[in-house]
Amino acid sequence: MDFSQPAGENYANPKTCFFHVLFKAAALAFYILSALFVNSFVIIFVVTVVLAALDFWVVKNVSGRILVGLRWWNEINEEGESVWKFECLDQQSLARMNKKDSWLFWWTLYLTAAAWIILGIFSIIRFEVDYILVVGVCLSLSIANIIGFTKCRKDAKKQIQDFATQTIASRFSSTIQSAFSVV
Repeated sequence: MDFSQPAGENYANPKTCFFHVLFKAAALAFYILSALFVNSFVIIFVVTVVLAALDFWVVKNVSGRILVGLRWWNEINEEGESVWKFECLDQQSLARMNKKDSWLFWWTLYLTAAAWIILGIFSIIRFEVDYILVVGVCLSLSIANIIGFTKCRKDAKKQIQDFATQTIASRFSSTIQSAFSVV
């Protein structure tokens, strides 16, 4: 993964990028600043978790599809087993995805989880056990999206490789067939 920001390219989906960052920033900012303004743990817990849940939903169902062309979900099959499902755009559409949008998507996904980990460490150091619960819920939602989109990206790459292999094998086979049909 290339971590350098693409130069000279504008965001193709600025509104989606804005909302992709908005709920992450809102959840983190509220959690951090609430200690100054709010005395109720229940309010801090509810508002922070609702903002993190909104972020989870927006990333999973909107910005993931628009910014990187990926979508994932989890189903329970008839045997009661959890099954991951992945969707990705076709090869040509993925190649046309805006690099700056993609860069923002992946960086904010990982940085948000890192921020929650740091806040969790601070909660442990300060012996704020109840706040570890808030951080744990928010971190779980962030990690679920990281795992889902990482698996989805790997599945998309595998599909592209399988398609390329199949195309090459098909062309090779047709070339061999045409060569022997001439003889």
